[in-house]
Amino acid sequence: MNLDHNKFPDANAIRQAARRIDNYIHQTPILTSLSINKIFNAKIFFKCENFQKAGSFKSRGAVNAVFSLSEENLKKGVATHSSGNHAQALARAANLRKTNAYIVMPENSPEVKISAVKSYGGIVTFCKPNLKAREETLLKIIQETNATEIHPYNDYRIISGQATAAKEIFDKIDNPDFILTPVGGGGLLSGTALSTYFFSPSTKVIAAEPEQANDAYLSFYQNKFIPSKNPNTIADGLLTSLGTLTYPIIRKYVHGIVTVSEKSIIEAMKLIWERMKIIIEPSSAVPVAALLENKFNYHRKNIVIILSGGNIDLNNLPWQNK
Repeated sequence: MNLDHNKFPDANAIRQAARRIDNYIHQTPILTSLSINKIFNAKIFFKCENFQKAGSFKSRGAVNAVFSLSEENLKKGVATHSSGNHAQALARAANLRKTNAYIVMPENSPEVKISAVKSYGGIVTFCKPNLKAREETLLKIIQETNATEIHPYNDYRIISGQATAAKEIFDKIDNPDFILTPVGGGGLLSGTALSTYFFSPSTKVIAAEPEQANDAYLSFYQNKFIPSKNPNTIADGLLTSLGTLTYPIIRKYVHGIVTVSEKSIIEAMKLIWERMKIIIEPSSAVPVAALLENKFNYHRKNIVIILSGGNIDLNNLPWQNK
C-alpha cells in the first residue's frame, strides 16, 4: 500500500484541474430546501452533481485525466472498466478530444448507462459482473489496442478532478461544519477530503456507505485495507473496493465513515425526489440516508451533501415492486 503522503495531489493540482476542466463541465448549482432543513433541524446545502455533464461528478475526473494526456498518448485511445458513470464520463471526455474510448462494462450494468456510453461513442465490451473479469477483459483490450488506461478512481488525475466539486462548494460557502459524500472506490471522497483539508480545514468530512457494501467502513476502522466481498446494494455506483491511492488519503483526511440500510437509501432517494423535485440515483441518496438514521450529531449545523449523480433507469426504480 503506497502511503507516501508527499505524492497526494496538492492545492495547486486541484486548482489546475479546475482550470483545465472549466470549459467542459458545469459548475453545478448548490440548492437548499426549507422543508428538508426542518425535517433534520439543520441547514443543508446540496451540491447537485446530478446536473453535471454525463449525469455525475465523474465528468470532472474523466475530463481532467483525458485533457492531461498529450496528443501522442491519446492516439491509441483510452480504456477503462466501469459499471456506468465513469464509463459515460470517459466516453464523453474522449469524444471531446476525438479519440476512442474502450469501455469494459459488467453485463448487468443498468441499460440507461450502457445506452449513454454508446451515445458518446464509447466502444463497449461486456464481461461477467466481478472485479476479476473486469480487470482481465480490460487488460486484453489494452494489449490489443495500446490504449491508455484511465482507472475509475485509482488515479491522481481522477482524484484531482473529483476534488473540484468540493472546491466549488468552498468558493461559495464559508466553513460548513460537515461535508458528506457517498463512498465506493473513493475517488469523490478522497478528492473531497483533500479539497477540504486545503480550502476549508475546519470542516469535517463524513462518508456514507451501504451496510451491504461496507468495505470502506471496515478498512477505515480496522486500519487495514479490506476488499469488497459480494456487495449487494441498490446503490450500483458503490460496488467497488477502495483503491491503493484513495485509501491512504481517506485514512489521513476523512473524519468518519458511517453505514446505512437499503431501506433508508430508498427513503432518502424518495425524500429528495419528492421535496426537491430533482432526480438522484441511489448512490446519491446514501449520505442523505445517514441523516435519516441519525448517524452523527448534525442538528443545528451547516452541512453540505454532494449529490453524486442522477443516472437512473426509470423502468427499474428501487421502490417499484417492493
